[in-house]
Amino acid sequence: MAKPQNIKIISLNRKAKFNYQLLETFEAGLSLLGTEIKSVRLGSVQLREAFVNTTKNELWLQNAHISPYIMAHTQNHDPIRPRKLLLHRREINKLIVRTREPNLTIVPTKMYLKNGKAKIEIAVARGKRKFDKRAAIAERETKRSMLRQLGKRR
Repeated sequence: MAKPQNIKIISLNRKAKFNYQLLETFEAGLSLLGTEIKSVRLGSVQLREAFVNTTKNELWLQNAHISPYIMAHTQNHDPIRPRKLLLHRREINKLIVRTREPNLTIVPTKMYLKNGKAKIEIAVARGKRKFDKRAAIAERETKRSMLRQLGKRR
């Protein structure tokens, strides 16, 4: 019998769905310092400008801002240091091969706590062009106006 999973979402990267077409998602663990995990549990994480980089057959989370932990004033961490992503070797190899394809990259979409451990959802993504973004905005606006009209009729 499967154990129920306690998931608490810490941070979402809402711009990722707007700027990229997400093709495939993966769950990865994070290699964090003690003050970083305490800060993550407080919810002071920002993924807006974060991206995933490959170095020596490893995946690294770059530019993710985890604020310094308030109570550890002298032994704190660098807020935007690179953090190693923990995945199975076959998943890492698959992601590295996918990023070698033209116009594909890996972006973090959300960070959460799963059974007390910090996890990050990453996605293989293709960047949207300006006209794709405009079409998404237009579609969203038409849906809103249709729902408004339906609401007025009732």
